[in-house]
Amino acid sequence: MKELLKELCLINGISGDESAVRENIISKINGYCDYRVDNLGNLICFCKGKKSSDKKLMICAHMDEVGFIVTYIKNDGTLCFGEVGGIDPSVIIGRQVTIGRNKISGIIGSKAVHNLSKDERKASPKTDSLYIDIGADSREEAEKYVKLGDSVCFDSEYTELGENCIKSKAVDDRAGCTMMIELIREKPEYDTYFVFNVQEEIGLRGSRVSAFSVAPDFAIVLEATTAADIDGISDEKKVCSLGKGAVVGFMDRSTVYDKGLYNLAFDTAEKYDIPCQTKTMIAGGNDSGAIHLSRGGVHTIAVSVPCRYLHSPSCVINLDDLESSFNLVKALAKRVHEL
Repeated sequence: MKELLKELCLINGISGDESAVRENIISKINGYCDYRVDNLGNLICFCKGKKSSDKKLMICAHMDEVGFIVTYIKNDGTLCFGEVGGIDPSVIIGRQVTIGRNKISGIIGSKAVHNLSKDERKASPKTDSLYIDIGADSREEAEKYVKLGDSVCFDSEYTELGENCIKSKAVDDRAGCTMMIELIREKPEYDTYFVFNVQEEIGLRGSRVSAFSVAPDFAIVLEATTAADIDGISDEKKVCSLGKGAVVGFMDRSTVYDKGLYNLAFDTAEKYDIPCQTKTMIAGGNDSGAIHLSRGGVHTIAVSVPCRYLHSPSCVINLDDLESSFNLVKALAKRVHEL
């Protein structure tokens, strides 16, 4: 799955502007399933399995990544911008970005350190104090290349680290999309809906629509989740760790996960000798928050790849964890129908 993940991560697609990601995914699954695109942009796929079931299972991931949007062009040609999704401003200063469909290069800049007051040096930077420099010297020149509302994405290389780790932007949640494409190509044991959602990063919007449309009995959400497994952090605050397998949480800020599915996930991991861990903090959230409340309620669980430096230009995962997550979802999907 490494090459597929690389290809997907390098496509730009912030929330509300996922079309390039969607078209690439369609090219990968065309002929393997029936699919449609709903009014919000979700890609809803039905994959006929080897067997039918009286339970409707939906497996999903989101296509969008965090980024920015151009909000104003200043007289000096620099760009004001707003966040699309939750991003810590301290990780973006000096980062290279790509703007709009013309892929104009820019750098996120800030006030020079020697011009900062003592209080400003102590405080964390705020997005409204930053700007994007595209090399223009006036508003008129900048307007030749960019316009208000243009998407802004991190310009970050996909890099292999050490023996089995990779670094890239948009691992959240192109990792989940990668696993779903592979599951579709392998053909599931039972009839399954696979949904590639939009606008997860700005409020779980796509999944609200797709879950209502599909009306599943069970849902498995594929994600990347934060790992703080670095020296100096106590074990209970590391959340999860790279190299220890798939992450199955019991609760986050948007969902208390189905107890039956939570127990089934760990039973499945033990049965098939798949590395698996749980989250040691109630943190984060994902499309489960909207899905489990859809219609009359949906039995929902999330299976995630542990990821360092989430929502940054340099997300880091261990490819063994990606493989473990894939194997767990594949086995769990089958057992949901059989038990």
